[in-house]
Amino acid sequence: MIRPVSREFRYYLRVNTTLVIFLVFVLFLDGCAGLTSHSPHPELNRYTETGMASYYAREFQHRKTASGERLNNNAMTAAHKNLPFGTAVVVKNLNNGKSVKVRINDRGPFVKGRIIDLTRAAFSQIANLDKGVVKVEIRVVK
Repeated sequence: MIRPVSREFRYYLRVNTTLVIFLVFVLFLDGCAGLTSHSPHPELNRYTETGMASYYAREFQHRKTASGERLNNNAMTAAHKNLPFGTAVVVKNLNNGKSVKVRINDRGPFVKGRIIDLTRAAFSQIANLDKGVVKVEIRVVK
């Protein structure tokens, strides 16, 4: 035989449930209070690097990048070995002074001596595609 639940038990159950919900809410608010609006990597604001840049071959068009996006050779994006995804970088051709702003969305290049792989559109802004590889300076801007 099942015994009926007493009023006292129902009262304590309601109070304890309310207390647990309140504590979860307070912990949630405390976690949100730690969020800041500044750059997640402030040390990157002055980051520069010099080396060789290349561009993606046509065969990589529409393949998934390391960030999960599909490669679009007409977009202003690039691959870097360790800069965070979403980082904005200005790439300056050291031979002619032309520059282009790109967003990091992939990992690479995986060829010794190269520091960045640009999309074809981005590379064509700073050099002729016939060059294939050019010496550049990259500077984080955001």
